[in-house]
Formats: sequence, structure tokens, C-alpha cells
Amino acid sequence: MTNPITAVGGIGLPPLTTDAPKPASDSASGGFGKALAGALDELTTTQSQATDQAQQLATGQAKDISSVVMSVEKASLELQLAVQLRNKGVEAYQELFRMQV
Repeated sequence: MTNPITAVGGIGLPPLTTDAPKPASDSASGGFGKALAGALDELTTTQSQATDQAQQLATGQAKDISSVVMSVEKASLELQLAVQLRNKGVEAYQELFRMQV
């Protein structure tokens, strides 16, 4: 009467590649400033998407409440991370200022 539990098929690891990653040149990568600017742009986009979804939920246009909550929480976590990175940067700057030569 009972059916035995069968193994889950089709799950596997992707094949390993032997290609080594190529180092990026300094002029092509843009450096830390460009990465920081990109992260801030992404933060701004995430914040605006969360605001839009919250407004849609408030007006009754949003159908999936869980996606709205996930979007708002993601935006909140990204903002908290950005604030902590800023705090660490300010602390490092202050530490350099206090350093005696």
C-alpha cells in the first residue's frame, strides 16, 4: 500500500572548467570608485522599486503581498549595508587622521 521514496534525479554539479580567470587591467576595470558608484546606483534603483511596490500595495494595485514585503526588506538590508560601509570608511579616515608621522 505504501510507495517507497524514490531518489531525486537530475541534480548534479556543473562540469569543472580549466579556464583561469583573466586579470582585468586597471584602465578597463574602473577601480573602486566605479564599483562604489555602481553599487549606489543599484541601491537607488532598489529603493525606488520598493517605494513603487509599496505604493501599489497601498492603492490596491499589487496582488502579491509577499513580493512587496521581500522588495521592501531587500531595500532595507541594502541601505543598512551601505550605512555600515560608510561608517567603516569614516572610521578608517579618522584613524588615518589620528596617525602620527
